[in-house]
Amino acid sequence: MSDFYALLGVSSNASADELKKAYRQKARELHPDANPNNPEAEERFKEVSRAYEVLSDPETRARYDRFGESGISGGGGGGDPFGGGGLGDIFEAFFGGGGFGGSRQQAGPPRGQDLEVTARIDLNGVMFGKQVTVDVNTAVRCSECDGSGAGAGTQPVECTDCGGSGQVRRVRQSMLGQMVTTGPCGRCGGMGQVVVTPCSKCSGEGRTSSRESYTVDVPAGIRSGQTLRLSGRGAAGPRGGDPGDLYVHVAVAQHPDFIRDEDDLVFHLPLSVSQAALGVHTVLDALDGELDLVVPAGTQHGREFVARGRGVPHLNGRGRGNLRVRVSVTIPTSLSDEQEQLLRRLAEISGDEVASADKSLFSRIKSAFS
Repeated sequence: MSDFYALLGVSSNASADELKKAYRQKARELHPDANPNNPEAEERFKEVSRAYEVLSDPETRARYDRFGESGISGGGGGGDPFGGGGLGDIFEAFFGGGGFGGSRQQAGPPRGQDLEVTARIDLNGVMFGKQVTVDVNTAVRCSECDGSGAGAGTQPVECTDCGGSGQVRRVRQSMLGQMVTTGPCGRCGGMGQVVVTPCSKCSGEGRTSSRESYTVDVPAGIRSGQTLRLSGRGAAGPRGGDPGDLYVHVAVAQHPDFIRDEDDLVFHLPLSVSQAALGVHTVLDALDGELDLVVPAGTQHGREFVARGRGVPHLNGRGRGNLRVRVSVTIPTSLSDEQEQLLRRLAEISGDEVASADKSLFSRIKSAFS
C-alpha cells in the first residue's frame, strides 16, 4: 500500500497549493515523454497521478486520511484530478504551453538576431549630445533574391507536410487518453514554405553577411554603461524575416580635469598656501565656456564653490546639475632659502612651533610614527 503523501513528497497537512506544486514537479520529472523507454518512470508517474487525483479532492482526501486506500477504492475521487485546472494545467506543466498542444506559433520566417556594439564618447559628448558612427558585422537581405531564398525565376512553394501552417500535430497515447501536441514542422522549419531551387548568392538563406555603419544620436546627459536601442537595425531575419534590434552600449572616457558625480561636475582647484591665505581671482575653462572664480582670503582646504546649472544636463529632462569647484591646498615639498626664511618669520609672528633650522639636529630626533 502506497503512502500518497510520500509519493508527492509533502506532509499530511499540506495545503492544496502545496499539493498542486509538488504534483507538477513530480509530473515533469516522471512523464513518459521525458523518460522514453523507461517503464519504471511510467509506473511511478501513474502512481503520482493517482495520489494527486485522490488528495486534490477534499472528500476523497478526507476518506483517505481516515481509512487509507481502502476508503477510496472502487469509487474514485469524483472531482477534477488536476485541482480545478483541468488538462490545460497538465499540458502547461509538461510542454510549457496553454491548452491542448501548447501555444501555437505563427508560420513564417523568424525574426533576425539582436546585435550589440559599444559607442565610446568623451565628457563633451555627454554635455552636448553627439552623433557617433558604429560599425557592426551583420546579416542583410540578399540583393539577388530580395530575401526569399529562391533562385532566379523561382519562388518558395507551400510545404506539403504542414499545408503551409508551419506546424504539425502529433498524437500520443497516455493513461489520460490521447494527447495532441503541436510543434514546428520539421520539413520547413516552421516557415510554411520550402525553397526548391536555392538562390546561388545566399544558398537559400535569404540574407548575406555584411559590415554596416550606423549613425547613433547619443543624447546629452547619458551615463557610461547605459544602452540605446535602434529598432530594426539588427540582423535581417532568414528568408525575409523581420530584422532584430541593435543595442548600443555607451562608454564615456574619463576627463583629465572633471569628475562626474551624478549630474554634477567636480573640478579640483589646486591653490598654494599663499593663494589660499591671501585669496586669488582665477578663470576656469569649464566645458561650456569660461567661469570667473574669486577665492576669498582664508579659504580652507576642501572648501567647495558651486556654480549652479553649469553641470551635466539631466537626461530626458530639463535643467542641469551644478559645477562644484573643490579647493586643494598644496604644500611645497622643497623650499628655497628665501622661502624658508619668510615662512619661519611668519611662524615666529604667529607663535607657531616649527622644526629647528638645524636639519642635522632634526634628523637625529626619532619619532614614534613611521
